[in-house]
Amino acid sequence: MASIRFLGAAGTVTGSRFLVESGSARVLVDAGLFQGQKELRLRNRAPWPVPPGSIDAVVLTHAHLDHTGALPQLVRDGFRGLAHCTPATRDLAGLLLPDSGRLQEEEARYANRKGYSKHAPNAAPLYSEADALAALPVLSPLRYGELREIVPGVRLRFRRAGHILGSALAELVLDGPRPVRLLFSGDLGRYGAPILPDPEPGAAADALVLESTYGGKRHPEVPAAAALAEEIRRSVHAGGAIVIPAFAIGRTQEVLFTLRALEKRGEIPALPVFVDSPMALDATPFFLAHRDEHDDEMTRLMAAGEEPLRPAKLTFCRSPDQSKALNDVRGPCIILSASGMATGGRVLHHLAHRLPDPRTTVLLVGFQAAGTRGATLQSGAQTVRIHGEDVPVRARVATISGFSAHADEAELSRWLATFPSKPRRTFLVHGEAAALAASKARMDKLGWPAHVPRHLEEVAL
Repeated sequence: MASIRFLGAAGTVTGSRFLVESGSARVLVDAGLFQGQKELRLRNRAPWPVPPGSIDAVVLTHAHLDHTGALPQLVRDGFRGLAHCTPATRDLAGLLLPDSGRLQEEEARYANRKGYSKHAPNAAPLYSEADALAALPVLSPLRYGELREIVPGVRLRFRRAGHILGSALAELVLDGPRPVRLLFSGDLGRYGAPILPDPEPGAAADALVLESTYGGKRHPEVPAAAALAEEIRRSVHAGGAIVIPAFAIGRTQEVLFTLRALEKRGEIPALPVFVDSPMALDATPFFLAHRDEHDDEMTRLMAAGEEPLRPAKLTFCRSPDQSKALNDVRGPCIILSASGMATGGRVLHHLAHRLPDPRTTVLLVGFQAAGTRGATLQSGAQTVRIHGEDVPVRARVATISGFSAHADEAELSRWLATFPSKPRRTFLVHGEAAALAASKARMDKLGWPAHVPRHLEEVAL
């Protein structure tokens, strides 16, 4: 008997964790952190529903922390198998996970020193940088298209998902009298996005686990590049800085690619661009090195000897002193800094410093989960709480959703049309309530049997 248990990303976007059981084998697809509202974040500290030592293998669809960020906990608490991922995911997770542990340690020390957390006077990190480093050896790379038996009776194949570097559709084949094919979309990317190729077509599957982040929503018809150019020209006229909260992996590189292209076409002036993220500094070379992940345009530029991720006046900031020095930068400039939902990282310091200035523009270039500071800013709040203080929001806050790395409603439908046949059932995950309802309505219209699972629900396959 085979089953799937939804340990995360059920009824919410983050915390991707799906436990597949087949006979005596247990495989965890993704080991992500919950993000956003406090009630969700508290799940990160709850005991695992099954002992980590009883899990035989982990499959990671891509490197973002809401898909990989709990792996150090899992290993620390007893997991002894391998975590299978693409080569690029292995490289990026090698940056993201230790950085996550380090940031958690820093934030816990800061909270304890400042004493601003009444509910957690002795704040502790979920895991340490050392825990994360100890987890890295379990990462086992598997190239796209190759088939591997990851535990007896369970085989895995990755296909390109087009979401971020290394992102994959994960196909599991559960052997038995009647083999069961499971396909996990992970986070599905967009068609025609820069740097990466389009998502690969769907494969024959008995069950599909499908993301619904943008269910019922469409990205603007105005291209992201044109919207970015307009915002930059507007900010130049105002004479202020543009602060872009952006994930260090994926979004930052796409924005850099677009800025360079706009400069080359003469659509924007060459402004000072500061990437204040040590992780982005370390990750960007991977986007250049993994040439097998490039789309045709990126391939052409690299072959011509161009630097497609380098605007004319680009500066990377690694040290804290370099980051602090940006407070003294006057006039139009662009500051790209993580995290993308303003839940942590250096961008918080830039927001605290520049939000009170009406000349500042804050550009939100990706999905903002409910309960995050990014969502608070997007809602038009007059203040936002940062490091225990209420910071007035006098800056202009704008959203360019065209930079999202998630497929929208039309693109999800386009991908579903590539399947050779309808799966017997589809599970809708990675979405908030309205998006899941819209996704369910779409599947009903298409005649695809679909179900929206509850948190911790188990379904027989």
